[in-house]
Amino acid sequence: QVQLVESGGGLVQAGGSLRLSCAASGRTFGIYTMGWFRQAPGKERELVASIDWNSGSSTYYQDSVKGRFTISRDNAKNTVYLQMNSLKSEDTAVYYCSARGFGAADFGSWGQGTQVTVSS
Repeated sequence: QVQLVESGGGLVQAGGSLRLSCAASGRTFGIYTMGWFRQAPGKERELVASIDWNSGSSTYYQDSVKGRFTISRDNAKNTVYLQMNSLKSEDTAVYYCSARGFGAADFGSWGQGTQVTVSS
């Protein structure tokens, strides 16, 4: 099992920046992909960005955040980051960190979530 703990959320004005962190512990050697999801009130959870855990060379971004968000990881610290710039009110959501293991069909480990609120 992998345990994930997010931090870095908060209240920011539109146009501002935040950096989310997700610290992983436990069976981190089994992680294949790390992702950041978000869920806004009344909406389904959606994948925002993902990165392959070992090399960090493969990333994915949802169209709405391309050019504004950057996902990165520091394997020495077992931590994945989400740098969020030029924040918009529609980015307001609870952000979750998640891990997908080798051979797994889907993301199976989840953090508790961190609230990001962007005021316009």
